[in-house]
Amino acid sequence: MFKAVLSDSNILKTSFDAISSIVDEVQMQADTEGLKLDALDRSHITFVHLELKSGVFDMYSCDEPLKINVDTEELMKVLKRGKSDDMLELAVDESNLIINFEGEARRTFKIHLIDIEYEPPTPPQLEYPTEFEIPFTLLKNSIQDIDIVSDKISLIVDEDKFIASAEGEFGDATIEYLHGEKIEDNAKSVFSLEKIKEMLKADKFSEAVVLRLGNDMPLNLSLKMASDEGELSFLLAPRIESEE
Repeated sequence: MFKAVLSDSNILKTSFDAISSIVDEVQMQADTEGLKLDALDRSHITFVHLELKSGVFDMYSCDEPLKINVDTEELMKVLKRGKSDDMLELAVDESNLIINFEGEARRTFKIHLIDIEYEPPTPPQLEYPTEFEIPFTLLKNSIQDIDIVSDKISLIVDEDKFIASAEGEFGDATIEYLHGEKIEDNAKSVFSLEKIKEMLKADKFSEAVVLRLGNDMPLNLSLKMASDEGELSFLLAPRIESEE
């Protein structure tokens, strides 16, 4: 038997707002410790990891390990119907993921489980020379600033500053932020702006973003709940300048 209850439905909604932009199908794995998923987009550019420990939920019960295969677009359609003050309840029967919203009325949706040949992807184990934290709103605003001049973004970190910049056909943009972290190595990589915008749809998951950067290395972008009970993280391959 599996049952999970959330008083804050935004946790799932904001997670899958980002995830459904990146991958079409996912396998959520439930066990006694909580829910998690690992997925890779079709182009093998973006890896996504979601983990919601049992403590995130108001009530959580899972008798045995369970695999829940769903179409992310269909799941997102249902999650969007949740109101901010609704209690959200998840359950599973033989062929459906069952979502109940409990508010002024009890609304029940069933999303058909899908058959997918699935071996959860494993992210590469990378050693990053830099790690720093910035406010989520600052990163999102920086992406919106860059978006008016280019479709790619350079992310740079040195001992003092985090810099987001781009050069476009009609203009340039640069955003500098004093990170206050102990950074010993400079790092720079170039990324697809659209891919980062997809990640940042999860704007209610955390107020801060942890970034890990290296020279021409994938971007590691992690959102963690203040309680450490939940994490949504992404790994994005860099754009290689010779491809331009």
